[in-house]
Amino acid sequence: MSGYAPEDALRHGCWRKLICGASNQDLAAITDLAWVYTRAGIHCIDVAPDPAVAAAARQGIAAALKPGQPPPWLMVSLNDDTDSHFRKARFDPRHCPEDCPRPCEAACPVAAISTAGVAMARCYGCGRCLAACPLGLIEERPWRLERSRLLEVLEACQPDALEIHTRPGAVAPFTQLLTLLQPLLPRLRLLAVSAGGPLSQLIPYLWQLHGLLAKQPVPHLWQLDGRPMSGDLGRGTAHAAVALALGVSRHGPPGLLQVAGGVNRHTQTLLERQGLSGGGEKPPAVAGMAFGGAARQLLSPWLTAAQARGKPLHQHSDLADVAVEQAQGLLNLPAASGT
Repeated sequence: MSGYAPEDALRHGCWRKLICGASNQDLAAITDLAWVYTRAGIHCIDVAPDPAVAAAARQGIAAALKPGQPPPWLMVSLNDDTDSHFRKARFDPRHCPEDCPRPCEAACPVAAISTAGVAMARCYGCGRCLAACPLGLIEERPWRLERSRLLEVLEACQPDALEIHTRPGAVAPFTQLLTLLQPLLPRLRLLAVSAGGPLSQLIPYLWQLHGLLAKQPVPHLWQLDGRPMSGDLGRGTAHAAVALALGVSRHGPPGLLQVAGGVNRHTQTLLERQGLSGGGEKPPAVAGMAFGGAARQLLSPWLTAAQARGKPLHQHSDLADVAVEQAQGLLNLPAASGT
């Protein structure tokens, strides 16, 4: 397990973040995910803007911390406009044919779909069921925190860091959201900006945002979303994430870089091949990685087994020990040297 505190991990290029899902409200699973990945050495845990979700993550963190272990930062994700991370799937099961083979159920990585419909708390909006339904019965519904409640909710969450999901061309809504967040910014440890898209559009947009962020009283990080919510799909998604990082590292604005969207156990090797993971006396071009789909899917068998026993995962040592070992293998953290 890495002994780096979050700020040191960013500086050394070994930062690791867990993405619980910007619309994931499965409290029991979030507590277990936070517990396992805190034990595995994670530096940041990213959750939905929901006080109950933040409390569930903090519960898992507190139960997992060992003496002397630096606690991970709790990050809350927001969106400045429409974003696929902030949605839920929905369908009326009464419209499903009795003989349907239910490919939607097989496609769901978190078992949110059953004959009763979609378990809304568990759904995190990956969208795979939308394409899987042969009759097109599944629709997506936006999930967004009302701006009038934003500061109230964030005060209740007490995050260490915030992340704003945005897209090229959304300068106006980004600016409006940043203005609304001004009272909170001096208290934050980090402000992350998550964006993706073609480099020809993304790089000019990041330069526009840099002009705004350089004036803020908090360090910022660019989260480069290569293939959103697809880290559990294989090597190809990792290539997309690294290719985006390579382009932004060469032509983008100053700021810490973090790869996301398609990040999995192949990503670190690809970063090293491209010379993005540091080494020598130069600081690393990429400060770290954010694991979402791959991290959640990896633990799915142990989460399901624990739920069947009726207790949290960390209360079953036979399941918890294996889950932590699997999480450590995914994060692939170096041992801390002098900081």
